[in-house]
Amino acid sequence: AFQKPSHNTFEKFGNDTFLLHLDNGRGFGRHSHDEMSILAPLQQCCSIKKSTFLRLQLLATEPYRLSDVMREALASDHLSPVLSEPHLEALDRRLQRVLDMVRVCMTKGGQKEVLVDDMGKLKQAIWQRQETRSKKA
Repeated sequence: AFQKPSHNTFEKFGNDTFLLHLDNGRGFGRHSHDEMSILAPLQQCCSIKKSTFLRLQLLATEPYRLSDVMREALASDHLSPVLSEPHLEALDRRLQRVLDMVRVCMTKGGQKEVLVDDMGKLKQAIWQRQETRSKKA
């Protein structure tokens, strides 16, 4: 049977929300084990969009720490708590491992080689969205 993927949005960033797809299976794995092989594509390509990197950095800082944002987003779920505290802590630890891998790449190849600058397109999209809202008002 076909099942639509579930999703939540982070609203901590105001109107600029983004989808977060959750695996309904055992996607978060064991909280005590970080599967480093999942970082192989990042390690091999050493390339990430600048907007993604900046968002990940933001999720590693207060008040937007990934575990806190997830805890808040999942608090109203009927099955709350969806994730245990050790799993939420693992999210922060794993995010740090991703950021560390990007930093290793930048040390090897330089920031301009690793971070794909998509910010011009992003700024244009935000401007167009604001312009569309202004016309509707």
